[in-house]
Amino acid sequence: MEQATNAGAVIVKPAQETFWGGYAGYFQDPDQHLWEVVWNPQWEIRD
Repeated sequence: MEQATNAGAVIVKPAQETFWGGYAGYFQDPDQHLWEVVWNPQWEIRD
């Protein structure tokens, strides 16, 4: 979210805890596209 803000985005909904145990928030980029940023501690990233 900080990187998005530094790139000119507007935070629509700051990241906050969700009912499923992760975090989610929304920002709008300079072209007015809405993005969701999500983090879930249960997700695994495989090589």
